Amino acid sequence: MNITTERLTKDHPGGRRALDGVDLHIESGTVGLLGANGAGKTTLLRLVTGVLRPTSGRIVVGGHDLATTAGLTAVKRGLGYLPQELSLYPDLTVREFLDYIGVLKGIHDKRDRRRQVEARIAEVGLEERAGDRLAGFSGGMKRRVGIAQALLGDPSLLIVDEPTAGLDPHERMRFRTLLAGLGRGRTVLLSTHILDDVAQTCPEVAVLSASRLVFHDATAALVSEAAGCTYVYGPAGAVGGPPPGAEVVSAVATAEGAQYRIVTTTPPAGSRPVEPSLEDGYAALLGAHRAGHRAGTTGK
Repeated sequence: MNITTERLTKDHPGGRRALDGVDLHIESGTVGLLGANGAGKTTLLRLVTGVLRPTSGRIVVGGHDLATTAGLTAVKRGLGYLPQELSLYPDLTVREFLDYIGVLKGIHDKRDRRRQVEARIAEVGLEERAGDRLAGFSGGMKRRVGIAQALLGDPSLLIVDEPTAGLDPHERMRFRTLLAGLGRGRTVLLSTHILDDVAQTCPEVAVLSASRLVFHDATAALVSEAAGCTYVYGPAGAVGGPPPGAEVVSAVATAEGAQYRIVTTTPPAGSRPVEPSLEDGYAALLGAHRAGHRAGTTGK
C-alpha cells in the first residue's frame, strides 16, 4: 500500500508548525523515518493514520484520499498501528487482550479471530506467555504484544512509532529481528531516532529536520552523504576538544585523551580519514541542513 503526501502541513495550537510542506511518496517494503525529537515524525504518523487532520495539503494512502470519509474508512481497514505509548489492560492475559483488539478491528468470526490471535502470538514469540497477565511483562514483551495487535487483520500498511525506545540491548536486538521480516508483502513505516534500528531493518529512509523532509532515498545513499568528509581526530591532536565547525558524531575516552569521530569538509591537522557509517551520513545531512537554514534565515 503506497503513501503519498503533497505539501503536507500541520500547525499545532499556538502557531507552532509541526510539519511544513512535506512531499513524500513511499511504495512497499520497510521505510525508516528518522529525525530528532520534535522533528515531526510522530505528527506525520498520526496524519497518515487519520488520527490528526492536516492544516493543509493532501494525503493519499493506497489510492484513498484521507480527506474523505470513505477514504479514511478504507485506509483504517488495512492499517496496523503501534503508537509510541500503547495502553494495555494489565489484568488481561496476552490472549485475552489480542482477542479484545480483534473484536475492535471487526474480526467477528470467533474461529477466525482465535486463529489470527494464535498466529500473531507465535509470530512475536510469546507462545509460552500467552496465558500470563500483562501486568508482569517487561517493556520488550509489551512492545511485542503491541506488534501482535497491530498485525491482527493482516494489514497491508503497518506503522510503528519508536518501537525500541527504552528497551535494553537484548530486547532491542530481538525486536529488530522481528521488525526485519515484517516488510514482506506490505508497507512498513518505522519511525525512530535510533539509527541502528534503520541500519538493520530498513533498506529505505526518509529524514525530517525542523518540520521539513530533507532526505528520502536508499539507506546506503544516506551513508554516502558523509563520503570523503569523515575523520577520526585525536587523541594527540585533540587537546582542548574537537575542531570548531565540525559535526561531532562520537567521542571515545582513551588513556591518551579524547578521540573524536567528526564530519567536516576542512579536516584538522592530525586527523585521519575513515569510511563513513549511517551515523556519519545522518550527521553530515543534518549539519548541511542547519547551515542552509541559518543562511536562509540570515538572508531574509
